[in-house]
Amino acid sequence: MKTRATAAAMAVVGLTALALTGCTSSGDDGGGGGDGGDGITFWLQEDLPDRVAATQEIVDAFTEKTGIDVELVSVAEDQFAQLLTSSAAAGDLPDVIGGISLPQVRSLSANEFVDTDAVAATIDALDPSTFSENALTLTSEGDTPLAVPSESWTQMLFYRTDLFDAAGLDAPDSYESILAAAKELDSPDVAGFVGATAPGDAFTEQTFEQIALGNGCELVNKDGDVELDSDACVSSFEFYGDLTENYSVPGAQDVDTTRATYFAGGAAMFIWSSFVLDEMAGLREDAKPSCPECVADPAFLAKNTGVVTSIAGPDGDAPAQFGEITSWTITEGANAEAAQSFIEYMMSDGYEPWIAIAPEGKVPVRTGTADEPTKFSDLWATLPAGVDTKAPLSDFYAPEVLEAVAAGPQDLARWGITQGQGSLLGALQGELPVATAVSDVAQGGDPAEAAATAAEAVRSIGESLK
Repeated sequence: MKTRATAAAMAVVGLTALALTGCTSSGDDGGGGGDGGDGITFWLQEDLPDRVAATQEIVDAFTEKTGIDVELVSVAEDQFAQLLTSSAAAGDLPDVIGGISLPQVRSLSANEFVDTDAVAATIDALDPSTFSENALTLTSEGDTPLAVPSESWTQMLFYRTDLFDAAGLDAPDSYESILAAAKELDSPDVAGFVGATAPGDAFTEQTFEQIALGNGCELVNKDGDVELDSDACVSSFEFYGDLTENYSVPGAQDVDTTRATYFAGGAAMFIWSSFVLDEMAGLREDAKPSCPECVADPAFLAKNTGVVTSIAGPDGDAPAQFGEITSWTITEGANAEAAQSFIEYMMSDGYEPWIAIAPEGKVPVRTGTADEPTKFSDLWATLPAGVDTKAPLSDFYAPEVLEAVAAGPQDLARWGITQGQGSLLGALQGELPVATAVSDVAQGGDPAEAAATAAEAVRSIGESLK
């Protein structure tokens, strides 16, 4: 989900963008771009008013404790690239950027916008042993840290345990069992499965990446060669095309329609992120379950939903899990000392209120401190989730569901990053060729042709980055 000048512009175009939606300040002498002031400018990739307000409270507490002024700039996801490009061209980058995805981290690095020494010093001050090892690996280039990993969300396949139990079906954790369940449970009233198929939608690409990873389908190989037209990828497109064309609901599906269908009781399975957990429990008024059983019990779906985090395909060596790690980074030319102090605060004294903003999608990747190694991971499960109503997720979900979510940061994988092609992954977000291919096969298109077209588009994008 993300991005970042003339040379920088090409790479920036490839990321999911973001936009300036609000700006507040805890003082009048905020820094920014290392302008020599005592304060700093902090861009937050978030524009939901309640979350911005909650972050401002943490920022104010930091300023009160340290005397360092922080100007908080709320950034929306659909215009971030434009804002970043113009700021970089003007030599006015923020000091700290928070909430950035793994592709964004790579794009910032590719454009040489990261003060890697300051980032490394921050991680050292916090103690690397207190972080998930996988999170540190995914946010580094070799031995060079590019960002301070903060939290993660996990993408999962959610399924109706009541329907599965009644039909005697196994958990849908493989291509075979998913397809079998979709066939068995598909009916005029309930689709066997609903998943993203909308072209030009990052959510579609993310959903397919999860499906593909477990089948051994990679974006590139260890030499950086594009692999989307490999046999494993073709079979992944074929599987997802079969699932969405024959056992889903009609029309292009996106992040909103997939959730709405499952919430209405219209699907036996769907793929979404852990951010849906509070909504499924009936804790958010504008996205409440509406299934027939939900009238009497708004938490009915939460009580009757299981999760699968890792999906296995016939061509893969092992099941794989897709997710995202969101991070903090310090920009080149920033007021590094103040920026480090701020991130250290956000990952220690400010960490609990930070993850409490949305615990369903902020699973801590810093599990604790040197003295209390599981402090933050233990705390996470007890934090109240929700928007209009607050309650711990443990009030609604079985322990194994929350354990699966909490374990996500240790096991998640992503295309391109471990092969040293993270910048390519970020650049794809401009054209989204995989989403186009998914849309094609969902409408009956040939999987091999769709895979070949997507692979050529990725190769073209890769060449433009050289």
